[in-house]
Amino acid sequence: MKLKYKLEQFRWIKALFSPFTPFKIKWYVGKTQVGVPFFLPRKFVNGKAVPLKIGFSYCGLGWKTKWHEYDFRHEWNPIISFVFFGYQIAMTVYHPHHSHYWESWLCYEYRSDKNKSKRKRVNFCRRKSPQKWSTGHGENKVVTDYWDLILKPKYQRKPNEHK
Repeated sequence: MKLKYKLEQFRWIKALFSPFTPFKIKWYVGKTQVGVPFFLPRKFVNGKAVPLKIGFSYCGLGWKTKWHEYDFRHEWNPIISFVFFGYQIAMTVYHPHHSHYWESWLCYEYRSDKNKSKRKRVNFCRRKSPQKWSTGHGENKVVTDYWDLILKPKYQRKPNEHK
């Protein structure tokens, strides 16, 4: 049971083999200052949190569902950190459109029918979890469909395809 839980924390790696564009890795090397995700790397001694002197710290993709089963909310990106006497090497996973990316991928991974083709699964998620956002109003209104920015070209809608 414990191993299954640990492996579940790395499920986000499957995004690399999905219709979504690959995420990127950001590195930090320096004094310990990158949180995992909110607190600096720490361990618990007798129920009390103490700063980590030497060791690894990891946090998987942070998310929750909000109002209904398709309403995913991205909370934080995965991070792996190594601390050594006040210094840190941290690897953070990110995407330029991180909230739209992870919320859409979560719908794809957890709510679409894995027996269907990738394209049908993407189209299902586009209907259930639209990522259309607008800024401005009137003549200055700009509508962005983030699905077109987070999918590999092969899975993006064709110009004549129904929106």
